[in-house]
Amino acid sequence: MLGLLAATGQAPLGAWWLALPAFTGICWLVAKASELRIAVWRGWLAGIGYFAGTLNWIVQPFLVEPERYGWMAPFALVLMAAGLALFWAGAAAITGLGGRSRAGRALGFALALTGAEALRGFLFTGFPWALPGHIWIDTPVAQFASLVGANGLTLLTLLLAALPAAFGLRGCAVALAGIAAVMAFGLWRLDQPLPEPTGRMLRLVQPNADQSLKWSPEHAERLFQLQLDLTAADPRPDLVIWPETALPYLLQEGRGAAVAVAQAANGVPVALGAQRLLGDAAYNSLAVIGAGGQVDALYDKHHLVPFGEYMPLGEWLWQLFGIRAFAAQQGHGYAAGPGAAVLDLGVLGKALPLICYEAVFSRDLRAAPERADWILQITNDAWFGTLTGPFQHAAQARLRAVEMGLPLVRVGNTGVTQITDAVGRVQAELPFGTAGKLDAMLPGALPPTPFARWGEGPFLLTFGCLLALLAVMRRKALLDAGRGGA
Repeated sequence: MLGLLAATGQAPLGAWWLALPAFTGICWLVAKASELRIAVWRGWLAGIGYFAGTLNWIVQPFLVEPERYGWMAPFALVLMAAGLALFWAGAAAITGLGGRSRAGRALGFALALTGAEALRGFLFTGFPWALPGHIWIDTPVAQFASLVGANGLTLLTLLLAALPAAFGLRGCAVALAGIAAVMAFGLWRLDQPLPEPTGRMLRLVQPNADQSLKWSPEHAERLFQLQLDLTAADPRPDLVIWPETALPYLLQEGRGAAVAVAQAANGVPVALGAQRLLGDAAYNSLAVIGAGGQVDALYDKHHLVPFGEYMPLGEWLWQLFGIRAFAAQQGHGYAAGPGAAVLDLGVLGKALPLICYEAVFSRDLRAAPERADWILQITNDAWFGTLTGPFQHAAQARLRAVEMGLPLVRVGNTGVTQITDAVGRVQAELPFGTAGKLDAMLPGALPPTPFARWGEGPFLLTFGCLLALLAVMRRKALLDAGRGGA
């Protein structure tokens, strides 16, 4: 139950004031467990509740064709929640790091869970979705991520939650003071002047294509024409942007659909999501279409969704055993692009492109070869339903703007389509689940934030110092216990 309550902190509810006490309750239950197996059991059950509550959208892809895949939906949610909860169980298993005292165990669990959640973002290509620190995204506290990133926010969250479990009313007072201090920092940062807008007008096109109909020939042609009409409308912007896989045909430079897009744009470049083939390999791409249907800039998605866009070990099975059924390079799933990139769009500056899932990874933005002027995310969140998934995805993308100090332009098939300034505030937005266009000015960028400069360094340094402090606390407690026994 406490895990489910902690899940209310995630978008779209954003009830941090419910989630934080729930995390406190979880820390307290794990810390007071009389046996290791009880602590592990409590940590695992809390994790199941949390991930079942936050990842309920995972059933939606199986409901696109319910007659074929619907039966798998409940199993997907249960297995995903139970599997990810093993990270929480592992954190509960090592709470002894804090010694035998309840205070030491509560703080030990907070640090162990922070480490487990950070590890979750890296293992098996990573899945840093719905981190505990994400409960602050729609509050001024999120500005703390400009210093320490999402993992630093998680460390802050779990320490604030552990203090009352460790020290009772005194801990509550310290936690409230901590929230007030970080909130004050966030309000101060939000009050600082931002650069002037760039003066460049963007047009964001949201076709609102139902995923179950998106690829049927009749509906694909209708949606393509809708996007062409929205692109051709006056007044003329400086750049038109379509969402992920918005082009319902294979990308062919200077031919077919690309030429139709260029004609509709009448000299305005169009950045759009498309699928393209290179040999036997298929890529999920973002292409900038210029005059005559030529591709002026191109980015291939490199951080793919395991089991959704490719089969793990598929290339290995092909190379060693000749089994091609799972190999992306043999046309089964997408092949990964070469890595993070920055696209030079001339007067529009340099854009850092992200396709869908890539926006949840801070490290993918910092891996870019140079600093961009703005972040461009295209996505198709129709896979995630209409209740929670798209809004969680958009919230995490906004946190990338805070971390990097860059404006974010996000274009979704069904939404969330919005423009965010360099501190994560939404400046313009289309209604969710409707077809239409949004014309809005591109905001300006801030200088690089501490997180943009140093990445996870400040978080790791703080985390390491706290681990060392906890080790000293444990040693002192053991020495005091030894003297008492003597």
